[in-house]
Amino acid sequence: MSDTHTPATPSDEELAALDAHWRAANYLAVGQIYLMANPLLTRPLAPEDIKPRLLGHWGTSPGLNLVHTHLNRVVKDRSIEALCVWGPGHGGPAVLANAWLEGSYSETYPDVPRNAEGMGVLFKQFSFPGGVPSHVAPETPGSIHEGGELGYALTHAYGAAFDHPGLLVTCVIGDGEAETGPLAASWHANKFLDPVHDGAVLPVLHLNGYKIANPTVLARLPEDELDALLRGYGHDPLYVTGDDPATVHRAMAAAMDTAVERIAACQRAAREDGATERPRWPMIVLRTPKGWTGPKEADGLPVENTWRSHQVPLSGVRDNQEHLRQLEAWLRSYRPEELFDADGRPTEQVLACVPEGAARLGSTPYANGGLLLRELPLPALEDHAVRVDKPGSATHSPTQVLGGLLADLMAATAGRRDFRVVGPDETASNRLQDLYRATGKAWQAGILPTDEHLARDGRVMEVLSEHLCQGWLEGYLLTGRHGLFSSYEAFAHIVDSMVNQHIKWLRTARRLPWRRPIASLNYLLTSHVWRQDHNGFSHQDPGFVDHVLNKSPEVVRVYLPPDANTLLSVADHVLRSRDYVNVIVAGKQPAFDWLTLAEARAHCARGAGVWEWAGTEDGGREPDVVLGCAGDVPTQEVLAAAGLLRRHLPELAVRVVNVVDIARMMPNEEHPHGMRDAEYDALFTRDRPVIFAYHGYPWLIHRLAYRRAGHAHLHVRGYQEEGTTTTPFDMVVRNDLDRYRLVMDVIDRVPGLGVRAVAVRQAMADVRTRHHAWIREHGVDLPEVAEWSWGG
Repeated sequence: MSDTHTPATPSDEELAALDAHWRAANYLAVGQIYLMANPLLTRPLAPEDIKPRLLGHWGTSPGLNLVHTHLNRVVKDRSIEALCVWGPGHGGPAVLANAWLEGSYSETYPDVPRNAEGMGVLFKQFSFPGGVPSHVAPETPGSIHEGGELGYALTHAYGAAFDHPGLLVTCVIGDGEAETGPLAASWHANKFLDPVHDGAVLPVLHLNGYKIANPTVLARLPEDELDALLRGYGHDPLYVTGDDPATVHRAMAAAMDTAVERIAACQRAAREDGATERPRWPMIVLRTPKGWTGPKEADGLPVENTWRSHQVPLSGVRDNQEHLRQLEAWLRSYRPEELFDADGRPTEQVLACVPEGAARLGSTPYANGGLLLRELPLPALEDHAVRVDKPGSATHSPTQVLGGLLADLMAATAGRRDFRVVGPDETASNRLQDLYRATGKAWQAGILPTDEHLARDGRVMEVLSEHLCQGWLEGYLLTGRHGLFSSYEAFAHIVDSMVNQHIKWLRTARRLPWRRPIASLNYLLTSHVWRQDHNGFSHQDPGFVDHVLNKSPEVVRVYLPPDANTLLSVADHVLRSRDYVNVIVAGKQPAFDWLTLAEARAHCARGAGVWEWAGTEDGGREPDVVLGCAGDVPTQEVLAAAGLLRRHLPELAVRVVNVVDIARMMPNEEHPHGMRDAEYDALFTRDRPVIFAYHGYPWLIHRLAYRRAGHAHLHVRGYQEEGTTTTPFDMVVRNDLDRYRLVMDVIDRVPGLGVRAVAVRQAMADVRTRHHAWIREHGVDLPEVAEWSWGG
């Protein structure tokens, strides 16, 4: 869209101040990469001033510094609440330099003051043992985005903007990052941004032409093709191109002014005039040289405006006198004597464009979301719990029961708008459709009469990109809100690397006292492996749990509630938690109700416990065998097996142990939720056979429990990559997780039982044989399976 207002042209004095700030930031960025002493160049550079290992990324830093400088000006002049997401996060020297210049870094870290001493610390600590990472990281004030793994900047920016109507989120997108699939999908996030209730996102596509060793795709597109692409995404691009600083400063200032005024016009039209058409939001395309203002060449080869400037342009400074000379000339080209006083403090001119207080990009509370976080008004579980007169007497869809609670929570947060549910087109499929009683699905594109539940102000987010769902929710949580990610279990793997980055972020942030706790990232994995019998092998993979449990124990939690009431209890717990990644695996199909709400709460608090009503123990002695289970389908199969043992081998003492919190299987030295050996031995015994039916890959349980005294007696059944389109029960038979196989395992592993119970074992094997013939003839499971219920 166009705007009739013509931005005022900055005066020569203002442009000089912008250039001074930019040069100061460039100087500080170079210093961090190279220097460990002599920060103000008070004497000629010597080899001992140079770090022994040169790490960092120079190529993107001048462009990031330019954006930071000009964003400072509009934030200060227009009193804008702003946050910036730095997609080229490996340009950490630039973001750290600007945080130090504005003073937010020294306020966060008083041992790095804004003077010559602090400048020296800033330089030496960068990519140095005991110092700070080379990427933008949790340690960096003002950051919510690590940027080491490319592709997620824009989706994070939109997540930060949702439900923050006064916030401008600028997002710098590197042209290398723009080649990734997640970033390509992120251009469509503007179809979900509500100009009434949400803030605005200003993408800045930084085309500096090169990646580590190759040109970038978008930088090599013809101008008209690039323009058509960006307009096709729904943006109205503004172009800033050049290599002359004075020209670029003037053009960038005009572009920033025009962009924020167009954004304001879009918001006024929606908020005051009632406009409902989707805005054509502005964006900036910034085209400047890679490694701008750095060495033109080194060792006879071009450096600036080539891929050679991506990381460290002069790599042999300690040993190569010519490189040392070039580095000193490079640093002095910024005229540091004009930028810092004799004590190393930035001059008034350098700081003229810098906002004050919380308006500074490094001090914004939106980048420290715990400062903004409020407790959720969670509904009483009693209002949603299912009645359980006796175990297994009725069935409910666990996720549908949870959907009622989430709908009430969505309604309770309607005014404050700080809770969202995201997922890839599966909210109703996952039986959470009650949410639509309280809100619609966010949507800013066209709406047809046949559409259902679409709403411009909706807080259910559906898009067929798990990357977008994950990134939206991460940005939302990191800026002080709450949410839930609902997904088919098998396709949560698509965001494996994203959750890995978020876990690392949380682990580091927990060690920073100034980072306030944020709401946990909560996954609900449903439509799971055992009930994807209709979709088949492609939809059957329970391995996301394995991936998560490999990560930092202080951050990750995994829950497998076996019925509706335990799911309610687990959900209540994770939605109240902070600084975790919680994974809940629960089915959406009707399943037996085993526990009352009170029993479910107690069981979830323990994380693992004996279901005395399910076993046949005599309290005076240890059991002959332990049947363990984790997950809803494995729990049903274990209880069915326990019923068969009760009927066919009534003299056998059977204990049934159900595990909700899978980390309980680990030693307490390895995970905060792990059991002490004495606890584990009391549940599972030290020397009796344990037949464990697990929801996922069986070797995970072996890995978690390998140090236990009774591990040699532990036999685990689980998913063995035997999947297809078949009946529900055939899935468990194919993977040897069925009740009949479990009974056979008991007979095979209880000492002396094999000979006495040979007829029972043969009967179990015969049922499995009959099952295979039955489903091929009838297409449904055996009547004794399909009509089974717990007899008690």
